[in-house]
Amino acid sequence: MRSIHLISMKHYLVLFMIAAACSGSCKRNAENGATPEEPTPMLVGPENTIIVRREAISSGPRLSGSLEPREQARVRAEISGSVTSVEVDMGRTVTRGQILARIEDTALRNAYASAQSALRSAEFELQNAARQAERTQALVQGGALAPRDLEVAQSARTTASARVAQARAQLAQAREQLEAATVRSPMDGAISEKAVNQGDVVTVGALLFTVIDPSSMRLEASVPSDALPILKIGTPVAFAVRGYPDQIFTGTIEQIAPAADPATRQIPILIAIPNPGGQLIAGLFAEGRISAETRETLVVPVSAIENINENPSVMRIRDGRTEQVPVKIGLRDPQTERVEIQGDINEGDVLLTGAAKSIAPGAPVRLTGANAS
Repeated sequence: MRSIHLISMKHYLVLFMIAAACSGSCKRNAENGATPEEPTPMLVGPENTIIVRREAISSGPRLSGSLEPREQARVRAEISGSVTSVEVDMGRTVTRGQILARIEDTALRNAYASAQSALRSAEFELQNAARQAERTQALVQGGALAPRDLEVAQSARTTASARVAQARAQLAQAREQLEAATVRSPMDGAISEKAVNQGDVVTVGALLFTVIDPSSMRLEASVPSDALPILKIGTPVAFAVRGYPDQIFTGTIEQIAPAADPATRQIPILIAIPNPGGQLIAGLFAEGRISAETRETLVVPVSAIENINENPSVMRIRDGRTEQVPVKIGLRDPQTERVEIQGDINEGDVLLTGAAKSIAPGAPVRLTGANAS
């Protein structure tokens, strides 16, 4: 036990001597005006910093869907027969009434000529029956014929008149069939689909062409029922289209369904999209957001926020050191991954982002690259 006690005494003696030496050294440094050495600043590159900007930011429910032409017409065959000519190709601009194709019409022309002849014959019979009825009436009045003869003449005139009406209906039908052999565009637009070629034999109802109006598109989408309070006709919608990743397009809500989908509880809406330059193409996938609220404010990427849903804060660089600043989150834009921040933050402040956010508050840092100034 005594040896253990001696070792402990020696141990405390060594510690006392070290402490005394340090005390003397610190005292000498203080007397000489020296200060403790500053830690080496950590270098932070531009990829780990962002500058607080004042920008426009919007919030609202997201939506997606495929672009469709606001107006389109599917032109189908109204008669059966062989296609004798096709006058347009896909992508061709057409006007209302322009000829698109022709279907063999020899039999239809013969039927039309026959109907014309039948009408002329029926009209001639009607004229004769009318004159006969007039003569019979005069003879009956003069007592030369019995009243029964007048009834017979009048009945013949009525029958002849019915034949004329029937002949006119048949002629109109023949004319309609003949006109249907010439396929015309029902609207101004462009040919988006050509499903027939010269020599094809088509039947009634067969799809021949699809004509669309490329000057205006529409987006059919659905939004959660929670968004019902902000859904209004004319509300702007901003969206991106696959194929144009760096461009934002805008439209407005044109129609709102009066009932939610019973299966998904989503509300279908229709968005009108102007397309004067024809840049947008039907069938492209679009993804966007209803701009329920928009304002100019301080905006930063989500990556600059620590604990965005609970006690959010940012790591700011000021006077060469890091400092943690509590903030409040305002509007959120999931499409661009940006948020509005409120608090002791000013436009132009430099914030750490990415892995650099793990630097402890108060640590010295030095910026490199674009944000060094």
